[in-house]
Amino acid sequence: MYFLTNRKSLFFVLISSFIFTCCDSISQQVKNVNYQEPFEKLSQYNFFIGKIADLQPNKKVLPYDLNSPLFSDYAYKSRFIWMPKETSAKFISSGKVLNFPVGTILIKTFYYQNDERDINKGKRNIETRLLIKGKDKWEAHGYTWNDKQTDATLNIVGEIKTVNWINQTGKHLMVDYIIPNKNQCKGCHYNKGVQEPIGPKIRNLNKEFTYLDGKMNQLKKWNAVGYLSDYQLETNYEKVAQWNNPISGTLHERALAYLDINCGHCHNPNGPASTTGLNLVAEAEMNINLGINKPSVAAGTGTGGFALNIIPGYPEESIMTYRMASTEPAAMMPELGRRMVHEEGVELIKEWILKMKN
Repeated sequence: MYFLTNRKSLFFVLISSFIFTCCDSISQQVKNVNYQEPFEKLSQYNFFIGKIADLQPNKKVLPYDLNSPLFSDYAYKSRFIWMPKETSAKFISSGKVLNFPVGTILIKTFYYQNDERDINKGKRNIETRLLIKGKDKWEAHGYTWNDKQTDATLNIVGEIKTVNWINQTGKHLMVDYIIPNKNQCKGCHYNKGVQEPIGPKIRNLNKEFTYLDGKMNQLKKWNAVGYLSDYQLETNYEKVAQWNNPISGTLHERALAYLDINCGHCHNPNGPASTTGLNLVAEAEMNINLGINKPSVAAGTGTGGFALNIIPGYPEESIMTYRMASTEPAAMMPELGRRMVHEEGVELIKEWILKMKN
């Protein structure tokens, strides 16, 4: 989650080669500009061409996706990235966020289909979050879309939007969607005391994506357009499982992939929840640090009266599934980024814990 609280305190690089984006109205190419504050309107960045709500990317604004995305109250997400000319991200390891160059912008729009059974009935964009790599740190900006879907406006303090939609089973759903503020965002985007992205790691990006010119593995595409260096074409890079795709990995691999993207950014040795002792990342070992037979540091409502985070074979008596299935502020996990229970995610973790017994 990427946001700001005080525009006067915003950090921006003041040299044009370090900052990004404005589109030449004739060539429609991204070029560098100087500025000290974010634009008031998303359209001013010219990330997109044509009708802005359609999110058709401009030149060098590259769409991407993740193998297992974060759950955000059933919202869909459109992700894009842009990097300054003649710069690229560098590979570190499959489990670490890429080393992005100064000026990189990650663009993520949260939206809902009006009727998931028929995309021709349109969608509603709710918010667009920008994460920009500055000289010393990443900075965040949130833009809230208007009801007419003609633009999105800079939003510093956060907001609540009521959203109604029909899901794939024909059920009418409603949520008071929370657009978070900067402090809430830092709670997730925290690693070793600094804010950084969560999703763009090699193992999350290692998948095929359908571009306008056809399907291609995202790592190869990033390399081809100059957005990824130190990439070896012949290397069989690690790939995290898709939590909701049984053929993408074992039940254990899919469960860890789910925990990694939804919980691991906090529950790891360098995250804001490191004091819990839980390590919920994709490469976690099957031991007490994963929560197996581990008492919780929480108490009262936070445990639901249960004793251990994970009791192999007994999901209904495990704190982990209790907190995932709760919407009580003192108990729910993740505690930010959702108001609804991710029913399918809870069922996956329940099945995983149930089969641990054997």
